[in-house]
Amino acid sequence: MAAFSQVYPQLDIESLVRASQAQTTDAAVRRILARGRASTLAEFAALLSPAAAPHLETLCRLSQAITRKFFGKTIRLFAPIYLSNECVNICTYCGFSRNNPIPRITLPVEQVVREVGLLARQGFRSLLIVAGEHPKYVSNGYVEEVIRRCLPLMPSIALELGPLETPDYRPMVAAGAEGLAVYQETYHRPTYEQLHTAGPKKHYLWRMDTPERAYAAGFRRLGIGALYGLYDWRYEAISVAAHALHLLRHCWKAQINISLPRMRPAAGGFQPEHPMADRELVQTIAALRLLLPHCGIVLSTREPPALRDGLVPLGVTTMSAGSSTEPGGYSHAFDESNWTPHEDQPGEQFHIADERSPAEVAAMIRRHGYEPVWKDFDQSLVTPALFGRASQPAASTLATPTG
Repeated sequence: MAAFSQVYPQLDIESLVRASQAQTTDAAVRRILARGRASTLAEFAALLSPAAAPHLETLCRLSQAITRKFFGKTIRLFAPIYLSNECVNICTYCGFSRNNPIPRITLPVEQVVREVGLLARQGFRSLLIVAGEHPKYVSNGYVEEVIRRCLPLMPSIALELGPLETPDYRPMVAAGAEGLAVYQETYHRPTYEQLHTAGPKKHYLWRMDTPERAYAAGFRRLGIGALYGLYDWRYEAISVAAHALHLLRHCWKAQINISLPRMRPAAGGFQPEHPMADRELVQTIAALRLLLPHCGIVLSTREPPALRDGLVPLGVTTMSAGSSTEPGGYSHAFDESNWTPHEDQPGEQFHIADERSPAEVAAMIRRHGYEPVWKDFDQSLVTPALFGRASQPAASTLATPTG
């Protein structure tokens, strides 16, 4: 089986971008919309075109219908927890870049558990563990211990760490992690090499194949995406779509999720040269849904409240809420009684745009007629030791926040 790093150079993404920008006709867009699905990368590119922009309402309506068919009227909620902002990479756009003068923190396991307890009291049962790329805490069992200690509070744990080899991921899967997210940041190789100047993240192809190595290790959820603002948004979206199609063919036992993060202010003062407008983000989400009806689409607190509210019915399936991007941020920067973030978070990766509490986000989702899902499976369903035993009634998949 060819890895995506071998397949991707054979795809003429530039030609698809040019066709999208200048060659797509209104009639071509109408044909795709009349069929209600995009069947190829070329048709997906057409849905990103200027010719498709006047049809955004129809595109969104189709996206909504497809999402309801395969995901129902639910939005899965999760919270990120940052273990560490120590990092060996120099990435010119990232607040954690090793040349940025921020306070460097790696949380002790006990403090992580306390932070996760705060999140659990807000209703969360799904956690994303995030850390800068540093070998010291992925080589000594620290991450595995964090996973084991957090599982009683968070039945669903996913990771967003620096890329590893398959054997290095297996202990994390054995400890209880069930998902891995790794974003290529930019698929445009010259831009990638310009932005990643030092550290292991310089290895473009190595990063690209991380989801496949993670799948071989046993992860059952795989997250991919690009960081919009680093290069042309159409180029990135078409590349992400190609990557997702590859993973659906070769990692078919896993749920594939796509994130669409846009650049946010961070330490270092990086200014994106290719900003993605709100309308372009909406168009991309809807186009992805028409090409990839079974993939989850993730929207983070990078986006402002009004935009997140409007996207709930249009194709998004997973949202973060009440997030902090600083290690220790939930106890240091929030008042648990009203979950109000403080402005001063000097060790954060970036500053979020949606500062509402988890309860406020859940209430917003309900106002749209959707159900916020805090937990969508039980550990007994994925624990090998329980296979073959008589099944026990699983805990309710919906939890009510107590905060």
